[in-house]
Amino acid sequence: MQRYKCIISYDGSGFSGYQVQPNKRTVQTELEAVLATMHKGNPVKVSGSGRTDAGVHARGQVIHFDSPLPIPEEKWEVALNSMLPEDISVRSVMSVAAPFHARFDAVGKEYRYVLHLSSIRDPFQRNYAYRYPYQLNLEAMCEASRFFLGTHDFTSFCSAKTEVEDKIRTIETIDFIMEENILTLRFVGNGFLYNMVRILVGTLLAVGSGDMKPEEIPVIFEKKDRRFAGKTAPAHGLYLWKVFYK
Repeated sequence: MQRYKCIISYDGSGFSGYQVQPNKRTVQTELEAVLATMHKGNPVKVSGSGRTDAGVHARGQVIHFDSPLPIPEEKWEVALNSMLPEDISVRSVMSVAAPFHARFDAVGKEYRYVLHLSSIRDPFQRNYAYRYPYQLNLEAMCEASRFFLGTHDFTSFCSAKTEVEDKIRTIETIDFIMEENILTLRFVGNGFLYNMVRILVGTLLAVGSGDMKPEEIPVIFEKKDRRFAGKTAPAHGLYLWKVFYK
């Protein structure tokens, strides 16, 4: 039995998220269906670095699975891509030691959120960027983003449905990348809570629009109450960009 680590990309538009759900199309369901076919009907469990919600995309999701098939690494990539639907792509496959775990061995992640700053709808961006047609004060947003850097209790900036008790996370980097009318917010940290990036983006948009001041961010941290942060930005602007391992 050999364990394999894969980096995959997918367009989240047609999925009800990454994780298996009854009677719904998910990324994990598609992956496990293809692997079961390759293993003559025997189920193969796929473990991911984390879940993504319905509509969220991934450029660098990491998964692992075990297989007894004597297939070279480069042939795995070809075989999987030949059978997977067009909205999922296997970018690389490598054999790893049995203890490797896509989720528990991850030491950090990079997410990106894409904003389309235009008053005019672009049909080619509608599933891949959140159109925001209002004026934004980018200087104020950058100032506010500095309060998120470092190690904090992000209780105010995650979904009230978040199940984990430890809500302390470290954000190392927040970058603003502007290309014409596309603004990409890049977040790098040791981990992110449920809806955390989307709530951070919604809070930064509240600052950029003038509904909130940068100096309010530390106060919101202290409240430890989701109701005081900004709205949750839509799913379709979010990308799981990269997963980091030691």
